[in-house]
Amino acid sequence: MAATLEEPKYELVSTHENFEIRLYEEVIQARVSRKIVERLTPTNNFRVIAGYIFGNNKSNEKISMTAPVEMWDDNLTMNMAFTMPSKYAITELPEPNNSLVEITKVPERLIAVMRFSGFYGSKKVNKLAQRLEKLLIKENFQPHGNHILAVYDPPTKLPFFRRNEILIPIKEITYSEAIDSEGVL
Repeated sequence: MAATLEEPKYELVSTHENFEIRLYEEVIQARVSRKIVERLTPTNNFRVIAGYIFGNNKSNEKISMTAPVEMWDDNLTMNMAFTMPSKYAITELPEPNNSLVEITKVPERLIAVMRFSGFYGSKKVNKLAQRLEKLLIKENFQPHGNHILAVYDPPTKLPFFRRNEILIPIKEITYSEAIDSEGVL
């Protein structure tokens, strides 16, 4: 039986048809961001971060694996992040040996989440992200940033048992913004 990996803590804010809204607690992540180039794949970034948690750091300290692995692209970079175990403060984490690894604090964030199973190729992920974005707009939520692919299981797990999620940060709409957008003010 496989060990259960620690996952970021969140509060379920609301459930909607095909997605939910979660308020995630602040976390610390080890991240790699690299310019998008033809031969760069997510595996390249994974190896760099995995090296860090498997002891390629100034203390040669092994850090427990957590789930999910988060992946996202922006216009210029391919990004990957591992959330660090909650027992660590940012000052307690060992310094990476590889300068590509950045240790960063991620503040509390409001996220729309759509779960799916199977493989997670870029076409499928982009299609699901577009669907989630349309659902958010229909439900009067405001997407606030790039979509993130969250992968919970190793590639060795049978595809139909895999847990994957599309995460889209959303902006909380204040009462005055909601009224203003409806033309009441």
